[in-house]
Amino acid sequence: MPVTDGQRAVLSQPGWDQDLSIEPQERPVEPVGDEVLVRLKACGLCHRDLIDRSGRFPFLRTPIVPGHEAAGTVVSVGSQVTDFGPDDRVGTLHRDHCGRCPDCERGETSLCTKAFHVFGLLADGGYATWLKAPQRALYALPEGMDFATGAILPCTFGTAWRGLTRFGPPRAGDRVLITGANGGVGSAALQLCQRLGIESVAVIRDERHEAFCRRQGADEVVVRPSGPFHESLPGGPVDLALECVGQATFNSSLRSLKMGGGLSIIGNVQEVRAELNLGLVVVKGLRIAGSSGATHETMRALAALHAERPFIPAIAETYGLEQADTAQRRLRAGGVQGRLILEMGGT
Repeated sequence: MPVTDGQRAVLSQPGWDQDLSIEPQERPVEPVGDEVLVRLKACGLCHRDLIDRSGRFPFLRTPIVPGHEAAGTVVSVGSQVTDFGPDDRVGTLHRDHCGRCPDCERGETSLCTKAFHVFGLLADGGYATWLKAPQRALYALPEGMDFATGAILPCTFGTAWRGLTRFGPPRAGDRVLITGANGGVGSAALQLCQRLGIESVAVIRDERHEAFCRRQGADEVVVRPSGPFHESLPGGPVDLALECVGQATFNSSLRSLKMGGGLSIIGNVQEVRAELNLGLVVVKGLRIAGSSGATHETMRALAALHAERPFIPAIAETYGLEQADTAQRRLRAGGVQGRLILEMGGT
C-alpha cells in the first residue's frame, strides 16, 4: 500500500485567482534507470516561478508542482545511477540534459534540446516533500553546505557566475554594473564581484535597498525608480553589465558599457520586446549574450570557491511548505532582499 507521508503544492492552472493547493503526497515508486529519489528539505522561490504561474510560457504543463531550486537527501537510486547513493545530499539544476549532443559535449548543457525534464515547467518541481529526477539534473552539495544554501546556489550564485564569465574570465579591476541588485541573483553577483576583486555598481529602484546592497559588497549604488541611469553612473562606463531585470533597464545597461564592453542578459525570460540601437552596438564593438542556468562545470567552480570561504546567501524570509502560496504572493509584491525559502518538515 502506498505510504502518504508528505505533501506538495500544486498549480492547477495558470493565474492568480486560485491559490496553490496543498495536497498529500505519496512516496513515489522506487526509481528505475537513471532516476534518483530525493526527500527534499528546502526549495527557493525564483521570479521564474511567478512567470510560470502567470501563464507566460505556453508550454507549461498543468497541474504541476512548481519550483526549480530544491535540495534534500537521496533516499534511493535506479540501477543506472553512478553519481549518487542513499544519504547523499543533493540539489537541483534547472533541468536535465542528454550528455551526448554537441552542446552537452562542449559543456553548454543548459542549451541542450534533447532532454526536457525542466523542473516546475514540464516536470514536477521542488514545492514538495518528494522529488524524483534524472541524475544529470542533480548536483552534489559541497561539504558543509546547508540545504537552503544548496537549494538556491545554482539559480543565484550559479546564474551570476555564468553572467560574470560569459565573455571570459573576469579580471581584477573590472567594473561591473548589476541591475536588480537587491534580488537573489543580483545580491549573489555582488558577493562574487567582491570575492574576485571586481568593482560593482548596483542599480536599484528603491533607496531602502541601498544598505542591503552595500552589505552584499556593492562598491557603488545607483537608486533610480524609473527611467535611464547610464548618464549618472559613478566612475563612468563599465566593462560588463549583468542585466537582471530585463526590458525596463536593458537600454540603459547597454549605454553604460565601455567600448568593447559586454552585456549578459539574465532577467526577464518571458517573451517581451526591447528596442536595440544597432549603430551603438557596431560603433562601440559591444557584445550581447543571453546567460542561462548553471551547469555542472559552474557548480564545480562554485564548490571550489565555497571551500575557500563558505557562501552566505541573502535569505530574506523562510516559509513552511504549506505557506507556498503566501510566499509566492510575497515575492510578487516586490521589495524582497535576496531569496525566499520554503522549508520542508519531516526527517
